[in-house]
Amino acid sequence: MKIIFKLSILLACMICVYACGRIKSDVTANANATFKTWGNCEMCKETIEGSLKVAGIANVDWNKDTKMMTVSFDSTKITLDQIEKDVASVGYDNEKYKGDDKAYASLPECCQYERK
Repeated sequence: MKIIFKLSILLACMICVYACGRIKSDVTANANATFKTWGNCEMCKETIEGSLKVAGIANVDWNKDTKMMTVSFDSTKITLDQIEKDVASVGYDNEKYKGDDKAYASLPECCQYERK
């Protein structure tokens, strides 16, 4: 009888450990951010948003009229700093990083905005 009781307790403990670990692994740290990114046209929009098709980003929208980028992301997989660097790597300046000069020079003429 004692063996059955001990096995029952052991099984209950194992289930608790598994359940707690499972709950923790399913939790994500959802974050939203908005920042200015310079650009001109729909081609810019495609390039800017395309630069953020990476793990951890749920949604991205760049508005060509306001120049504002809105991003929803999992902060356990990617940081806002990395997001801003990714946008700059394809040639687009944002509030924190200047776009890569070589990438900017290779943008179509309509995408080459007046840099500050």
